[in-house]
Amino acid sequence: MPAFVTLSGRSVRLEPLSLAVVDDLVAASSEDRSTYAFTRVPHGREEMVSYVEAVLAEQAEGRTLPFAIRWLHTDRIVGATRLMHLEYWQGPMPWPPGARGAVGEVPSVADIGYTWLAASAQGTGVNRESKYLMLALAFETWQVHRITLKADVRNTRSRAAIEALGAHLDGVRRAETRGADDTVRDTAYYSILNCEWPLVRERLHTRLGMFEAA
Repeated sequence: MPAFVTLSGRSVRLEPLSLAVVDDLVAASSEDRSTYAFTRVPHGREEMVSYVEAVLAEQAEGRTLPFAIRWLHTDRIVGATRLMHLEYWQGPMPWPPGARGAVGEVPSVADIGYTWLAASAQGTGVNRESKYLMLALAFETWQVHRITLKADVRNTRSRAAIEALGAHLDGVRRAETRGADDTVRDTAYYSILNCEWPLVRERLHTRLGMFEAA
């Protein structure tokens, strides 16, 4: 399973998610919940503890790598995100079809998702740099073939942020899941391939004000 890791950027540090930051996450999620119309975000300490415990159980199986997002500008935990749906294509094909294969050391493909931010951190660049740090880990350390990103088709803000990364719209899966507002949700699927990462990285470097030395 992927090793625990801390990812540090200029204004963001992604720290391994743990029960130690539950109170910080509760404070972040309580700022203005009207911003979570299309996103399921735990409400209150009891929900947050259950949320973290469930994610850590998935991490123990090697299926997700979750992070708490620390905004260095304020030195506060302002949300959470994760690399998830980790698939391992090394070794023999699992049998029967559909069975989970053995977990390896390095994922072959992954999703980035379940990202949520405190209202005060939204629109500040925290999300963009968080995505950059996870994409860099996935493509440059793990050498994954593909990263998938998804959003409620109605969530124009999240979709715009994903498209700004340079992700490709693969299509919309109709009636894909239950939405955060308890409606039946259509989901927009996006992807970034390994061969596309250099261009995406260059775009992100420009938007984040990061430039390679000559």
